[in-house]
Amino acid sequence: MLGRLKIGLILSLVLLTACSSVPNGASIETQSDPRDPFQNLNRKVHAFNNVVDKKLLMPVVNVYASVTPDSLEKGIGNFFSNLSEVGNFLNHTLQFKPLKAAKDLGRLVINTTLGLGGIIDVASDLGIYQESEDFGQTLGFWGVSPGPYVVLPFLGPSTLRDTGAIIINPSPNPIDRYNPAADRLYISALQVVDLRRQLGDFDSLVSGDPYIFIREAYLQRREHLIKDGIPSDDDGFDDF
Repeated sequence: MLGRLKIGLILSLVLLTACSSVPNGASIETQSDPRDPFQNLNRKVHAFNNVVDKKLLMPVVNVYASVTPDSLEKGIGNFFSNLSEVGNFLNHTLQFKPLKAAKDLGRLVINTTLGLGGIIDVASDLGIYQESEDFGQTLGFWGVSPGPYVVLPFLGPSTLRDTGAIIINPSPNPIDRYNPAADRLYISALQVVDLRRQLGDFDSLVSGDPYIFIREAYLQRREHLIKDGIPSDDDGFDDF
């Protein structure tokens, strides 16, 4: 069963590989980067993920988008987003950020009660916006180095730290507790499809070598998230 973080990676990361693979004539040797010692293998996995996205996932997403009313799509997205507040709360707590953790908890309570189980994002309408947090960010916050960049089959861009965070992720996933167990797969699949729909088409955003573009975008975004957007010369403790 895929956990919340794994699903997030599938849609926010792997699905960035919906761009084309290595351009003809591109030289891996001339594009070497010390952060990416496994580039030769990573490119092959990137190309594989690209095929999975285009040939398997996107056709399902297109059908889903064509038969599902916009209002229902929004409600489904809100529902899964509300479930993620459990992990957000735990990781902000592990980072000793009580104000952010309280906001996560407040969003969860408000949207679960007033928002009909999270289908309506009442909290955002009240100006209480979501701040996503995962265990990889928590490890980074406490100084764990990202390690080498890797591309995981199906899961997409990652680092050694973030891959380890998937394995030891302490965040409880409410979907994993749903009964009957046979329905969990269908719920997780719906979440994957809905998140992929939200990401849309990335081809127009990519310039140059898609592999390099995605790698840099992923690494920079992770660094930005870990630091909560605070410049590196700021210790970050003022934002608690």
